[in-house]
Order: sequence, then structure tokens, then C-alpha cells
Amino acid sequence: MTVLVTGATGRVGRHVVSELMERNLPVRAAHRHAGPASGIATRAVFSFTDPRTWREAMRGATSMFVMRPPQISDVKKDMLPALSAAREYGVKRMVLLSLQGADRNPAVPHHALEKWLRDSGIEWTFVRAGFFMQNLSTTHAAEIRDRGRIIVPAGNGRTSFVDARDVAAVAVRALTGDTLVRRAVTPTGAQALTYAEAADLLGAELNRPIRYASPGPVAFWRHRRALGTPRAETAVMLALYSACRFDLAAGITRDVPDILGREPISFEQFAHDEREAWSVC
Repeated sequence: MTVLVTGATGRVGRHVVSELMERNLPVRAAHRHAGPASGIATRAVFSFTDPRTWREAMRGATSMFVMRPPQISDVKKDMLPALSAAREYGVKRMVLLSLQGADRNPAVPHHALEKWLRDSGIEWTFVRAGFFMQNLSTTHAAEIRDRGRIIVPAGNGRTSFVDARDVAAVAVRALTGDTLVRRAVTPTGAQALTYAEAADLLGAELNRPIRYASPGPVAFWRHRRALGTPRAETAVMLALYSACRFDLAAGITRDVPDILGREPISFEQFAHDEREAWSVC
């Protein structure tokens, strides 16, 4: 089997690539630009919105890890044509990186992707991840590092944060085995935290105060736009954090231990492993 991994440098995709390589499976890592191969992973130029890249990236691939690029909000226009082409080029299985509650929330782009895959005739798995711990060490890293603040409009709602490494490991099981075919799984962490509690845990690791600020939707919109976040991406963030505010992202599942045979990576372990993301020079 050859696995095409979209989002190969992303929070989850890079771990999917490395784990597949550890299993000595042929991997085709999708990138927007050409570059050298790495180990047994070949590098394929690919963009969901550029049909000129589809044939070479998809030809000969039997499975595909599908990650929606953050800048794409209209998936019907900007992703479904590429997924249809992948099916025509012989991809038999797609594992979608979805999100917790996507089936109940038509406002998020993943909802339309799940619907298309259910009707596509190919083997599918939806990995409905909880909120990534790594959002705090990437998207929100600068404001945590420089301002000592987590700034999201999640109110006092609880979030079952999950480590991207656990999500990737679940996705690899779906790509390489048959037990998760036509199933939706929801990998979460072992506990649901408020953002205030997450801030306290980060502060304990960094030995300095980290505070949680919860702006309203309009203030958050202005904050992210001032940081340069595109409008479509900011809108998706607002939808997701609104779900957190109302505890729609608080559910805890046993999918990680049931699938991987071990407990999820803890928030404390994540904070320790990624502490350099928030280190003040």
C-alpha cells in the first residue's frame, strides 16, 4: 500500500508520516512545493485547489490521510473536486481528520466532508479529534510567550484536549488496518479542562503566571484579525470556541486507550515536551 498524507507538515500529519515510516510503509508526503525525499517518504507537490498537482500526487496511492487546510472554508468548492479525483485515480480508503461533534455542527467545514465521504463508495474513517493541545504551542504560542495570556472566547466551558501524537497514532491504525473502516472515532484526552485550568498547568511548567482571557466574539474577531488571521480562518475559530463555551467539546471517550492500548498523553506531559514553544529568550 502507498499512503498519500495531506498536511504532511501539520500538527498531526507530520506524526502520521513518521509513524508510517517506522512501519516501513511507502509514504507520499504532500507539500505545496517540490523538495527532496526523506527516507522512504517521497515528496509530492499537491494542493487541493490546483488540479495540475493531483495526478502525480494521487496516482498509485491506495489510501489517503485527509486534512483540511485552515485557509479552506468552502470545502465543497475547494476540496471535494480533489477528493473525487483521488477516487478516480484509485484511492480506496480515506481517513479524515475531523473534529469532535462535527456530525452535529453543520457550521464547521468538516460536516460537509463527512457527508461526502459517507456517500462516496470508498472506505472511510472519521477521526473526530478533540481540541489539540498543540493549538496552544502553535496558534496561541506567541500570546502565551509574550503576554502570558491564553486569549480564546471559550468562557468557562470545559475542553477534552488531546495530544496530536495520539490523534496521529489513531489515524495510522485506521490507514493500515480494517477494524476502523466506516467508523467515526473521537480521540480525546483523559480529562476535560477549562482554559483557566490549562493556563495554570502551563504556568506550573513554565514557573511563571499564565492567565486566561475570554473575550466576547466581536473582541476575539478583532484580536485575531489584528494578528493577521484570515477572515475565513477566524470565522472557523469562532465557531469552534463557541462550541467549547457551551461544553460541546467536553466529552471524554475511551477511544485512545481502546485503539492504542495505552492511556492518552496527559496535558502535563504535553506542556513539558513543548515548553520551548513558550520560552522567553
